[in-house]
Amino acid sequence: MKARQILLRGGRVLDPAAGRDETADVLIERGRVAAVCRGIEVENAEIVDAAGCWVTPGLIDMHTHLREPGQEYKEDIGSGGRAAVAGGFTAVACMANTQPVNDDPATTDFIIDRANHDSPARVYPVAAATRGLEGSVMTEMAALVEAGAVAFSDDGETIADGGVMRHVLEYSKLVGAPVITHAEDRTLVGNGVINEGAVATRLGLPGNPAIAEVVHVARDLILAEIAGAHLHVAHVSTRGAVDLIRQAKERGIGVTAEAAPHHLTLTDEEAAGYDTNTKVAPPLRSAEDRDACCAGLADGTLDAIATDHAPHAQHEKELEFTVAPPGMIGLETALAVVLELVRNETIAPLELVRRLSTNPARILRRPGGELAEGSVADVTVIDPDAQWVYDPAKGYSKSRNSPWTGRKLQGRAVATFVNGELVYHVDQGVLT
Repeated sequence: MKARQILLRGGRVLDPAAGRDETADVLIERGRVAAVCRGIEVENAEIVDAAGCWVTPGLIDMHTHLREPGQEYKEDIGSGGRAAVAGGFTAVACMANTQPVNDDPATTDFIIDRANHDSPARVYPVAAATRGLEGSVMTEMAALVEAGAVAFSDDGETIADGGVMRHVLEYSKLVGAPVITHAEDRTLVGNGVINEGAVATRLGLPGNPAIAEVVHVARDLILAEIAGAHLHVAHVSTRGAVDLIRQAKERGIGVTAEAAPHHLTLTDEEAAGYDTNTKVAPPLRSAEDRDACCAGLADGTLDAIATDHAPHAQHEKELEFTVAPPGMIGLETALAVVLELVRNETIAPLELVRRLSTNPARILRRPGGELAEGSVADVTVIDPDAQWVYDPAKGYSKSRNSPWTGRKLQGRAVATFVNGELVYHVDQGVLT
């Protein structure tokens, strides 16, 4: 849809940046939001009936693995971008654990160039914090930011050396970009592949204890306080980590944090059938941990919901639980999964959108996350009541590793606009 003007008529407009939650029209013109109010009338505009739907700023996923360069058989920037817009995401931040690792400006340039040609969603590269994700030598942060990196992370690996992590945080402050920590003390994780507890014992699988996350979060919070830097904690999964982050915010430490849809809705009981699609890092935790993450999301301790979309080929997942790689795909299911938190009154619609759009934009310091007049027209139209059955074979990701395969879901994106252009419609599919 490349009409000069597009009018989204009669939807429930949810704009957390403006505190707006009301029925209104949204007029898009030349890639920008031109007006938001009731009763807009314009001639020759393309009309989109949004009655019964939510109209929100475009969703932003700040934790995605696109696998390109190097593992395009799992996912590439184009397929990941198509899966993103089908899930309502207008932008994704892609992690650095590619092959080669995104630890130099040339790789960052490659990702941005490929995204400009192949992806209907905006793609924001997250560069490695250390060379080769080896946790020893810092990357050239200034050069990477100049090339377009929006944050730094060794996600998939952990920076074990506290001295290195301190320097990473100190230099990140100088270049004005957050450090995203994968918080697991590997000496405590050991060979653990599932949450340490009764389920692990019952299944005879080595456990990954919650304390492995908690200890590492505690260390990184102390270092962030010393450095005065912006620390962002990825995929929080434990009650202890939520408690520490809440206390750190009360002390004024510059920390933000995210939770993944699976840690907000599933528990380690999902692994009872040895389904490797339930194997993630950090692992699915206890019901107590899940509930604490939901409470942290509701009270603002956890600032964002991020998919941790981690595609793997079928032959890689069809191995024993102990050797299969961790990770599940989530771009196309995340919205439906977390809408359950609205239905069970864990969180209000406006606050859910804040954590899916407004806060990620602010954390990454990128445009979006609002529907103010003149803002970029990245917009998602959501039908919160749509009933559908998820079949990854009919989706846009190259991979199929999802625990939600065959499940009946409620709620989905029905239209996604990037820079004022319709890039996805539920009846037409991805349009670019």
